[in-house]
Amino acid sequence: MPVEFLTDEQAAAYAAYSGAPSRAELERFFFLDDADRELIEGKRRAHNRLGFAVQLTTVRYLGVFPDDPADVPAEVADYLAEQLGIADASVLKAYGERENTRLAHVRELRRGLEYTEFAEREAELRSWVDARAWTTGEGPKALFDAAVSWLRERRVLLPGVTTLTRLVASVREAANHRLWETLYGLLNVGQRAVLDSLLTVPPGERVSELDRLRRGPVRISGPQMKWALQRAREIAELGMGELDVSAIPPRRLAELSRYGVDGKASLLRRHGDSRRLATLLATTVYLTSRAVDDALDLLEVLIATKLLARAERETAKEKLKTLPQVERASAKLATAFQVVLETTSEQVDVGTGEVTGPKVETVAAMWEQIEAVVPREELAAAIAALFELTPPLDSDADEAWRAMLVSRFGTVRPFLKLLVEVVDFGATPEGMPVLKALKSLPGMMGRKKVGPAEIDTGLLVGSWRRLVLSAPHLEPGTVDWKAYTFCVLESFHRMLRSKQVFARNSSKWGDPRAKLLDGAAWEQAKPTVLASLGLPEHADEHLQARAALLDGTYREVATRVPENSQVVFDDDGRLHFAALEPEPEPASLLDLRAAVGAMLPRVDLPEVLLEVFSWTGADQAFTSVTGGEARLRDLHVTIAALLVAHGCNVGYTPVIGGVDALKYGRLSHVDQTYLRLATYRAANAALIDYQASIPLAQAWGGGLVASVDGMRFVVPVPSVYARPNPRYWPTRRGGATWLNMLNDQAAGLGGKVVAGTPRDSLYVLDVLYDRDGGRRPEMIVTDTASYSDIVFGLLTLAGYTYAPQLADLPDQKMWRIDRTADYGAFTDAARGRIDLARVERHWEDILRIIGSIHTGAVRAYDVIRMLSRDGRPTPLGGAIAHYGRISKTLHILRLADEPGYRRQIKVQANLQEGRHALARKIFHGKNGQLYQRYQDGMEDQIGALGLVLNAVVLFNTRYMDAAVTQLRTDGFDVRDEDVARLSPFTRHHINMLGRYSFQLPDLPGGLRPLRDPDAVEEG
Repeated sequence: MPVEFLTDEQAAAYAAYSGAPSRAELERFFFLDDADRELIEGKRRAHNRLGFAVQLTTVRYLGVFPDDPADVPAEVADYLAEQLGIADASVLKAYGERENTRLAHVRELRRGLEYTEFAEREAELRSWVDARAWTTGEGPKALFDAAVSWLRERRVLLPGVTTLTRLVASVREAANHRLWETLYGLLNVGQRAVLDSLLTVPPGERVSELDRLRRGPVRISGPQMKWALQRAREIAELGMGELDVSAIPPRRLAELSRYGVDGKASLLRRHGDSRRLATLLATTVYLTSRAVDDALDLLEVLIATKLLARAERETAKEKLKTLPQVERASAKLATAFQVVLETTSEQVDVGTGEVTGPKVETVAAMWEQIEAVVPREELAAAIAALFELTPPLDSDADEAWRAMLVSRFGTVRPFLKLLVEVVDFGATPEGMPVLKALKSLPGMMGRKKVGPAEIDTGLLVGSWRRLVLSAPHLEPGTVDWKAYTFCVLESFHRMLRSKQVFARNSSKWGDPRAKLLDGAAWEQAKPTVLASLGLPEHADEHLQARAALLDGTYREVATRVPENSQVVFDDDGRLHFAALEPEPEPASLLDLRAAVGAMLPRVDLPEVLLEVFSWTGADQAFTSVTGGEARLRDLHVTIAALLVAHGCNVGYTPVIGGVDALKYGRLSHVDQTYLRLATYRAANAALIDYQASIPLAQAWGGGLVASVDGMRFVVPVPSVYARPNPRYWPTRRGGATWLNMLNDQAAGLGGKVVAGTPRDSLYVLDVLYDRDGGRRPEMIVTDTASYSDIVFGLLTLAGYTYAPQLADLPDQKMWRIDRTADYGAFTDAARGRIDLARVERHWEDILRIIGSIHTGAVRAYDVIRMLSRDGRPTPLGGAIAHYGRISKTLHILRLADEPGYRRQIKVQANLQEGRHALARKIFHGKNGQLYQRYQDGMEDQIGALGLVLNAVVLFNTRYMDAAVTQLRTDGFDVRDEDVARLSPFTRHHINMLGRYSFQLPDLPGGLRPLRDPDAVEEG
């Protein structure tokens, strides 16, 4: 049974002091309250009183009574002695002279503090660990730490380290076996054979059936769309999606399926029956919906880029080609018509006012004048050319590209029938006509004649009506069913994106309304949600308070406008801000920055990772996806190498070495088995917590301000999960965006990879709710393009202060509730009206929406798309937008009134830019381009980059903190305001190129020696 999941250092630190407690820990665990003093005061001698206090506080801090109370950190003894009025803490040495006294005190404390022995609660702990292991699938170290916390909270004395590690390992092992046996028991004999057949390699093939099925579509084309739907149908026909796996915790099922998706078939074959088939079942259940997700992802990008966008581009090119001909023909017509006007209109002498008749009196004479400048045959040719090259008068701007689109019917022909057969579509009442039309399309394909009665003419908007009903080649009484197909597909594409058409057998493209909390589930969750978010069940008083806040803020800020040089109103009453002047950098800051930078030790990137692991234990978060295998020797070295390979985008070659931990086979095994998004996030949480404990990071901020911004990556390989955008990648290649969150302590709290460059506002809430660790931020900064009134409303409801930058401020409407209120200089700017009655009418649904997001029942992205249709909010979306406009206007007023608020937003935005610049330097391989084809691969590689980025920042922060401390000791002029402006994104001292050192030197003091700033140039 594997129990070797603790390192020697971790085992030694268990239930023991590992250095002096921090000041915060001293104040939390070692402060003596009145009850403590009452217990202590009964002891007569100073050494007994101090020794008793040490025992009391140590058991509270460590969970055990110390074997030798005199062997505690001096800081603990001094802190307790000061509280007890004992002048000399060294009297503690006398406490250990009588063992009976210490044991009597232990018995007294056990009774008084109600501590129990481990044996009395062992069964209860086993049940608790079992429930946690069954639900979460956490690694043994995480379960061990949770068990220690459980024991401490319940005042149970900690057992020996071996006892607890064996308990955790055995319970976790049993939970894993129960998981496998439960899933295995759902299968009949035939289903087991079907699943086992997935691991076989068919004759003439190079890969197993599982390998084939788990590979998603890559290229964006009609044939690939057909293949994606056939794959989805084939996986569905395995029948595993019909099994009831609801008894399995979703997280465990997801972890098991991830192993099946990523692991080698040869490795899966080695496992016993229950484990192998349980993994295959979880994998096929996952792939059943994932294959439909993949197909609809491909369909969405195919319609958007290969059909609609390409038709528009090609139409624009054709227009450019014909432009000279149209210009010449138009010039001739204009010249001829000018002659008509001049010769057939009455003539007025501007000097005398005398009016005379037209120059010509007959049509023949007029034509004689026209032909003098434009021959009649040239004029006829010009008219014919214009009729040929320009749309009819009753056409619209879309007709040309829509007609071009119809010529690409061959792209959609292969998959239309499969689409409606494989995907189980549903629709809202608004989307139902489009869905019915979509399902009718296969029946029209290949027919020579389709009548108007067979189509839904209500869908024929704009130029589609002409193209479908009145195309020149149509026989009377027929329609162009190919044009109708594209009319339906255009509407379907729009409805699918707004979730008015959805797929029941898809997780990503499913109906978000079905996921919203409702009925008993909502009533059960409602009290907790409202208490957590501080929202009332009834809106009236809450809305009146918000209205009073807005009204009062308008009036208060208006009184200060005359003295505010940063605010200007134009002639239309619109608000403008003067540009923020950059903060000057005093000589003291420049000197401090140079001195600190010169003191940072020079290291290779892998050494940074290994040293950070030694501080934080973050490498312990990388647990095997296969379950209970013992950890490999020097696993932390292999993990560091893989983080460099992926985070620097350089692959295995630069990190391969002669030792076992750096050989190719070991790297490949650990990569597939230990590195995944869940372990990246768990490791990142350890780094975030450690960063927050460093005094320098605390000087930068309290962790309550965060920003969310996107970093763009070119994806040069064919991928469904990339989108084109000429602004960010000028060529036709697509790209992806890493939306990441950074707090004001320079710690990256998490992120999300999304295709292309969508509006960040669609994902901000999802990123906030899915952070890896750290304190929950209160104020959220984003760039100008990352907001909408609906997002303002949702973020405010979720308890965040939303602070987007507003570069286009004059175009932003300010909002009021009272139409008649006089807000001074803001009266004209406040031209929008907030309808509180609308908000109150929808309040229950608003609470249900934010409650569903808050509890994780539904993604905020899906909700935001659901709340808008064709760029316009639904009635519920409009109510949330009206609520959000209160916060938006308060934000604008604060921007106008508080230059410090504007500067705080700018500083946080600059911090994020600095992080992205460092990320670019780290992710330097392959020209900084992302070569992952699938979303999972993108998330894993960017997860590695985020972890390496946080490790570098943590390394820099700790050494910069040590440098600042050393400079202060040396008498350097260190000012607090300058310390707060130091940046942890420096990189000159870290080697990120070439081959690397994986040797971590001995660090007796916990840190490398700082360099001498005066000797830097000599090096």
